[in-house]
Amino acid sequence: MDFDIVGTDAIRDGSATDAYFERTETTLRHAEKNPHVVAEVTADQFPDGDYELLAGVKDAAALLEGHDVDVDAIPEGRLFDGGPVMRIEGSYLDFGRFETSLLGFLSHASGVATAALDVRRAAPDSTVLSFGARHVHPALTAMIERSALLAGLDGISHVAAGDVLGREASGTMPHALLICFGRGNQEEAWKAFDEAVEESVPRVALCDTYSDETDEVLRAVEALGDDLDSVRLDTTSSRRGDFRHIVREVQWTLNAHDHESVDVFVSGGLGPSDLRHLRDVADGFGVGGYVSNANPVDFALDIVEIDGEPAAKRGKLTGVKEVYRTADGGHHVGLEDADSPTDAEPLLEPLIRDGEIVREFDLDAAAARARADAERCGYGAE
Repeated sequence: MDFDIVGTDAIRDGSATDAYFERTETTLRHAEKNPHVVAEVTADQFPDGDYELLAGVKDAAALLEGHDVDVDAIPEGRLFDGGPVMRIEGSYLDFGRFETSLLGFLSHASGVATAALDVRRAAPDSTVLSFGARHVHPALTAMIERSALLAGLDGISHVAAGDVLGREASGTMPHALLICFGRGNQEEAWKAFDEAVEESVPRVALCDTYSDETDEVLRAVEALGDDLDSVRLDTTSSRRGDFRHIVREVQWTLNAHDHESVDVFVSGGLGPSDLRHLRDVADGFGVGGYVSNANPVDFALDIVEIDGEPAAKRGKLTGVKEVYRTADGGHHVGLEDADSPTDAEPLLEPLIRDGEIVREFDLDAAAARARADAERCGYGAE
């Protein structure tokens, strides 16, 4: 039995669309109308200071490649809070049916990337890994992991997504491994892992399966000795105790037994407030649902010019626009032919010309942009 997945072919040929776009095509062809339009993708019309991080542009470009359109877009990894993030120019029938998939690519990835930037900024000096692939449909995992990396997270957990992205997945052991060896046999599990798994994988012992965390941590140190890199505690959402106190106690115990080099990694239901609360006592974090379950950005695509004349529906700003990053880190939206603000940087850049992609997509460069833009805009500064 096949999985309930819409395939690549349907996305590329435009049948992955809402029915009313097919009926619009039928009507326009019947009426022999195919106007030359400019359409813009926006979330908010005017800047409001509530920044979000743009992602999904790579897939959007692949969707529109080969069609007779010109496209400008803000680069992935830039923050925005109003105005267009993408502008498409061409005959309407050359791209209209792709609106549904285009918005899906941009909306979902940008929501995930924004949530990932939240946790990145909450613990800027810590190792933060994306652990949320298990919370989403497996067909979405590469998008989830790419968006997390674009926002600056340090690693991902999903193997197949890593293959798509050319990145090695991180991760060591689940509670299931310890349970398979049975209560009281944690040492056997840790030692078996150490013997079986390739040396390049860090030895991170999960230390909260059956007994007190400090007890299991000391037992792991004794079992693996100098091979032990870190211990992981995964009790944040399932225990009622003071987790910060537990982490501090584990760190104290490690120091008291001369094992200061062993790092403490925590996971389990974490969000930005948890990372801020724990970042001075934990060495690293695994964040799952907060990132992977993020709400998509509510993008819309609207025609703003038709056959060279301003045109927009009620509630949308008519006319072709430009967006800028101002010298103070702000965002500015203006009509394309209006004067730009002093010392402002235009954000929309060529993406597709005559159906051909004219931009490179470098994930590390996008992550660097996200980091720099977040600093410039004061995003998540606490």
